[in-house]
Amino acid sequence: MSSLSRELVFLILQFLDEEKFKESVHKLEQESGFFFNMKYFEEKAQAGEWDEVEKYLSGFTKVDDNRYSMKIFFEIRKQKYLEALDRHDRAKAVEILVKDLKVFSTFNEELYKEITQLLTLENFRENEQLSKYGDTKSARSIMLIELKKLIEANPLFREKLAFPTLKASRLRTLINQSLNWQHQLCKNPRPNPDIKTLFTDHTCAPTNGARAPTPVPVPLTAVAKTATYTPLGAHGPFPPAAAAASNALAGWMANAAASSSVQSAVVAASSIPVPPNQVSILKRPRTPPNGLGMVDYQSTDSEQLMKRLRSAAPVDEVTYPTPLPQTSWSSDDLPRAVACTINQGSSVTSMDFHPSHQTLLLVGSSNGEISLWQIGLRERLASKPFKIWDTSSCSLPFQAAIGKDPSISISRVTWSPDGSLMGMCPLYSGLGRVLLIFMYILLMKTNEHSYFLVSGIAFTKHLIHLYAYQGTNDLRQHLEIDAHVGKVNDLAFSHPNKQLCVVTCGDDKLIKVWDLNGRRLYNFEGHDAPVYSVCPHHKESIQFIFSTALDGKIKAWLYDNMGSRVDYDAPGRWCTTMLYSADGSRLFSCGTSKDGDSYLVEWNESEGAIKRTYTGFRKKSAGVVQFDTTQNHFLAVGEDSQIKFWDMDNVSLLTATDAEGGLPSLPRLRFNKEGNLLAVTTADNGFKILANADGLRALRLIESRSFDTLRAPIEPAPVKVSGAAVVANSSPNVTRVDRLDRSSPARPSSVLNGVDQKPRVLEDMTEKTKPWELAEVMDPAQCRVVTMPDSADPPSKVARLLYTNSGVSLLALGSNAIQKLWKWSRSEQNPSGKATAGVAPQHWQPNSGLLMTNDVSDTNPEEAVPCIALSKNDSYVMSACGGKVSLFNMMTFKVMTTFMPPPPASTFLAFHPQDNNIIAIGMEDSTIHIYNVRVDEVKTKLRGHQKRITGLAFSNSLNILVSSGADAQLCVWNTDTWEKRRSIAIQLPAGKAPAGDTRVQFHSDQIRLLVFHETQLAIYDASKIERIRQWVPQDLLSAPISYAVYSCNSQLVYAAFCDGNIGVFDADSLRLRCRIAPSAYLSAAVTNSSQPVYPLVIAAHPHEPNQLAIGMTDGAVRVMEPSESEGKWGVAVPIDNGLPNGRTTASSANSNTAADQLQR
Repeated sequence: MSSLSRELVFLILQFLDEEKFKESVHKLEQESGFFFNMKYFEEKAQAGEWDEVEKYLSGFTKVDDNRYSMKIFFEIRKQKYLEALDRHDRAKAVEILVKDLKVFSTFNEELYKEITQLLTLENFRENEQLSKYGDTKSARSIMLIELKKLIEANPLFREKLAFPTLKASRLRTLINQSLNWQHQLCKNPRPNPDIKTLFTDHTCAPTNGARAPTPVPVPLTAVAKTATYTPLGAHGPFPPAAAAASNALAGWMANAAASSSVQSAVVAASSIPVPPNQVSILKRPRTPPNGLGMVDYQSTDSEQLMKRLRSAAPVDEVTYPTPLPQTSWSSDDLPRAVACTINQGSSVTSMDFHPSHQTLLLVGSSNGEISLWQIGLRERLASKPFKIWDTSSCSLPFQAAIGKDPSISISRVTWSPDGSLMGMCPLYSGLGRVLLIFMYILLMKTNEHSYFLVSGIAFTKHLIHLYAYQGTNDLRQHLEIDAHVGKVNDLAFSHPNKQLCVVTCGDDKLIKVWDLNGRRLYNFEGHDAPVYSVCPHHKESIQFIFSTALDGKIKAWLYDNMGSRVDYDAPGRWCTTMLYSADGSRLFSCGTSKDGDSYLVEWNESEGAIKRTYTGFRKKSAGVVQFDTTQNHFLAVGEDSQIKFWDMDNVSLLTATDAEGGLPSLPRLRFNKEGNLLAVTTADNGFKILANADGLRALRLIESRSFDTLRAPIEPAPVKVSGAAVVANSSPNVTRVDRLDRSSPARPSSVLNGVDQKPRVLEDMTEKTKPWELAEVMDPAQCRVVTMPDSADPPSKVARLLYTNSGVSLLALGSNAIQKLWKWSRSEQNPSGKATAGVAPQHWQPNSGLLMTNDVSDTNPEEAVPCIALSKNDSYVMSACGGKVSLFNMMTFKVMTTFMPPPPASTFLAFHPQDNNIIAIGMEDSTIHIYNVRVDEVKTKLRGHQKRITGLAFSNSLNILVSSGADAQLCVWNTDTWEKRRSIAIQLPAGKAPAGDTRVQFHSDQIRLLVFHETQLAIYDASKIERIRQWVPQDLLSAPISYAVYSCNSQLVYAAFCDGNIGVFDADSLRLRCRIAPSAYLSAAVTNSSQPVYPLVIAAHPHEPNQLAIGMTDGAVRVMEPSESEGKWGVAVPIDNGLPNGRTTASSANSNTAADQLQR
């Protein structure tokens, strides 16, 4: 149909609406398919007129047109089905199931089966996923919110949701204009024409002898109008199509509304996959107008997501709202006190703190020099001026340009996410060369007991430099690269396809992705102006890149070659930088227009629109403002020679500081990861460190270390650090001797009981001015403890203990095969609703009174090996206690299914981190079964141990499964092929038989591995399966170890002992920092009882690093936290020439003896 014909339909629609031919209006809307009347659709859906709803939809789309259409029809039919069940109209429900919902079984048979099972329930709300289903009216309202998002995202509805802007009675006006024209063409026009029909052209009949009068216009009311009606536009506003997601790129990631509240009221609402014939269609770049959300996919993994049409959770899971921890924030949490001022020697252009070593700062300068600073000691640990190693290998244009103007400036320095690499972009004023400094922090033992620090520098045109740094100024050259023509403006690290890569952008309007061998993986073209910044990010397993250009355009890219997925304008339309909050949930951008107006905004990622614009900037800026985020709560911008702070949830300026003066008009700034330190550039070629109270304490601890002690192990060494010579040339203001920090961020060396066998590192040096003392918690007043309330059932020892992932509940599995759940709720005493030792929780059970009781078959539960694993969204728990493995619904406590009957019995369970349908099950017969819950099938059996399996741990970054057994063996399995890579025996004391439980847990970096046995704690590098730390029971903690676990931030290790003591260790050094005696949490009657009472298991809170829960041999469960005055368990342990201070010296001697025994 032509454009004019289409417009005529709109005119007719307006006319019919004005004349109140309502049914005709909607019939024409449906038959023409030109305008989808959302208001009419909502009215019919709210009224439950489902046949009319589907009939109206049929004019615009069919069930199998695309994934959005499929989900629209599914939601409607599912709601119709649930309403029939709610009316107890089983016959109607069966009819809907067979007639309307059967079509979806082709794409998801499991979902269809689950929906069918609802017929067997007296009340479908007994299904956990439907437990929050309210009344019909509210359920329809929730469904309509979902449907509106899907319709707005559906390409078939594009340009059909907004009615054209028309003047009232536009069709009448056109007819009157036509009649006027016809009247003027009459040979004998009459002054008052009588128009009686529109079926034929108008003519005036001639009068006898009459003289033709002057033509007069026919008034617009010539065609009678019975009344004035509201124009069609009054159906309500019809906004432009929005993106398909309630979180960023969620439509692109396979679910148009994954986080909508409708999920808590429907059965796996987003579980219908895309028909195969739609895959190619959906791969074409299609961007809803003004939308951030994308509807395309990348790679095989993304196509699998497309087929399942869901956010990430499997069908058997549901995401329901859980209370988020509420933290009380104030401006006192901001680092505003000036801790120190450091002179770099040249203008600082970029800074970045190490992600785990919070006082290690990487600095780039305008002269091309990079420096590594230990700000706690005000020391430059390393410095490198810019230098091209082999000019002859560079392109001729670059050689000519660099010969004409050799000046270089750094635009960006950054660490890789794990701190093992650092990157830097130098800017060359002609053909800017990118300089990426990749610092592989590898500790390689040499005959002289020195270390290699391997680093690499990448230049702009396919060359990368690799360095071997051996503790001298000698950086041995390896490789060189070129990347962009013109300036290189930004660089960042990303992780596509589980491979660490570098993303760069430049004045040549390109974005490029490189692997660490210098191979270019992707080359993104599409910007029409130089690319100013890049922001790689990921949602679930989908990796993408936001980019901004100097024309103000923001684009987004998947790691493929199919072009940009979005194209929209940044505020100010010039230089803009984008950043996510630390938890990746909120997106911000900050920039400046060519006119000097600055903008700081938060984006609504579901609509591609600005959610809030922050105020407080001065009217004009001479350059581009810089910003950063911290603690998921604050924003900071350098502007007007100040640092300005905002609360993320408030558009008004929170506070500002000039940092005691000396800042440039637009200072650059960078927070450390903990948010307690802030680096800010100064106007005199340096930078200041601002700190809050916690930051000041951390810096004072480092400042108090003795420099003489630091030099002792280093200066006499065969290889002497002489970095001062390098620094003297570029930064003469630095007077202290520059030294290499061999611990930051280097991996730790192999030690026993935290005592290195090599020269000491900076981070572990003695605090002489303030002698360190072991913190000992002996009295209940020194900590906070709450005991879980329990029923009158006979107690049984607590065999397994878990916090839920939300941190609001605690789950215990007793040796009697019964699981118990305690929940904290929001109250005046506990406004956050999270687990705390300050408030007793509720022993929670469903109204049915069911208990989660495991199958015990013919086994004695007291002799069985209990095991337990919790799904990622806390919906289901899987456990066993000598019998079958049972899958429990956490809301109803019902057994959803059982599997794996003995023999052999299951002894350990672990969910696959990327697929909750895959479970690794350790068995009593020493095998490991890789089991698919969905198809009830063992995919493969892993054999490598000699005795029962006692521990399993997955590493996402290494793609491995590590298993431990009662044979004191560790085995490493490839999770792609399930082949065994390697096995190793843990080192037991002399004469100790390989028996007892050995357990494993990964550090948050997914590389270091905590291994514990009754005889030891140990840290391994899982990439090599090499032990790097070990501690053995001694002195005050000489009893066997019963359990150990990392804190949630992996900074601490909690260990329980069979005499009731609990040790708190530094995770990096395994040095004891605090001992919690049994008297602190047990009554005198319990401690003096004939039966020993001690913790069998420890659980660490998932969000609070200083909170732990212990399960006791007497069946009690307790939650412990430090006293409010202390706030943490002791302080980090300093080191003095390899030995701890004071009272622990004897411990070190004992540990040496233990080491000798181990080595025999």
